Amino acid sequence: MSFNKTFSFLNSSKHYKVPPPKHKPDVQKSHNSLQRISVHAVLVNKRQRANPVLKHISNIPWKIAPDLVPDFEFGSGACGLFISLRYFLLHPEYLFGRVQELKRTSHLRVILCLVDLEDNETPILEVTKIAMFHSCTLILAWSAKEVARYIETFKAYENKSAETIQEKTSTDFLEKLTECLRQIRSVNKTDVLHLASIFGCLGELMGASMEELMLCPGIGRLKAKRIHDTFHSPF
Repeated sequence: MSFNKTFSFLNSSKHYKVPPPKHKPDVQKSHNSLQRISVHAVLVNKRQRANPVLKHISNIPWKIAPDLVPDFEFGSGACGLFISLRYFLLHPEYLFGRVQELKRTSHLRVILCLVDLEDNETPILEVTKIAMFHSCTLILAWSAKEVARYIETFKAYENKSAETIQEKTSTDFLEKLTECLRQIRSVNKTDVLHLASIFGCLGELMGASMEELMLCPGIGRLKAKRIHDTFHSPF
């Protein structure tokens, strides 16, 4: 007698519950997930599979792209090549050939250079020449982790405008004047407030004599001389 026939009476028990149907994987959902990963992932050339930089890329996904020409693709129109100075000295023709392979297909081409030599001045100069000649942006990093952070940053800012990383400058006159005058040694914010209230504008302040500057509260002879010399000493 078969197992099903032997225990068939259990189906009529009040404690019996029909088991739920087996879950079938949603093929379309899985496909869409893979597409989203591809869009948000940094594409990596297969020759970089053993690069220690990859283990430090933790904030964004990455995937190997077998047919990729650059070493890294950060997004549409942005790519990068990786080189270490030690490898560059052993194979000086490698970077030149790799850059030529890009053929200006991307508007942003980055050379990520790992500085792993103590005596690095000459090889950095040679890498800089190659980058400038081929209109590439050179990024120097002193560790694999630092290279990974640059890769993550390029990907994170892929669809953001330049304004997001530009310095936020103030349009307020007093803030600008404070930023300007505080470059003079020993001049503080209080001094700037006094100077602004007396002279009114930078033009009047620049034309003031030392005696006029010394009339301001907190401006002694030494501080007045430094301010005066800033605007009147030849460069």
